[in-house]
Amino acid sequence: MIQQIYPSPAHDYLYELHKDLHFAAAHYIPHESAGACQTMHGHTYFADLTIAGDVLDDAGFLVNFSTIKRLVHDQLDHTLLNNHAIFGGKPELRKPTTEVVARVVCEMVQAHLNTLPNRPQCLQVYLRETPSSYVIYRPRRERT
Repeated sequence: MIQQIYPSPAHDYLYELHKDLHFAAAHYIPHESAGACQTMHGHTYFADLTIAGDVLDDAGFLVNFSTIKRLVHDQLDHTLLNNHAIFGGKPELRKPTTEVVARVVCEMVQAHLNTLPNRPQCLQVYLRETPSSYVIYRPRRERT
């Protein structure tokens, strides 16, 4: 994994967890303005997820690192993103651009976090598609 400092969203939670991971996936952008990206191609995506909260679970975790990896890597690695049902719902999510992939990753992780008694929050997904291109997605939400 590339060692780097990621931008961090402002918050006042006690704990801030970062999980770096990567996954290889193919996609295509079905829009005329996408140029060459209209053709199926692949990337090795590098992601950093920022999760925060005030309460640790019974094991002393905000959330287990291996759980985050399972939620993201195990679902998206070596797949064609366009074939995932998670990209077929809302019209704004039907084109798996890096922006959309970052948002979907955040929503997938937050859906799991919502089931945990300590209710951690996914504050940011940093998703690098190429060495020179990345997206940061930060959901808007009220602090609970």
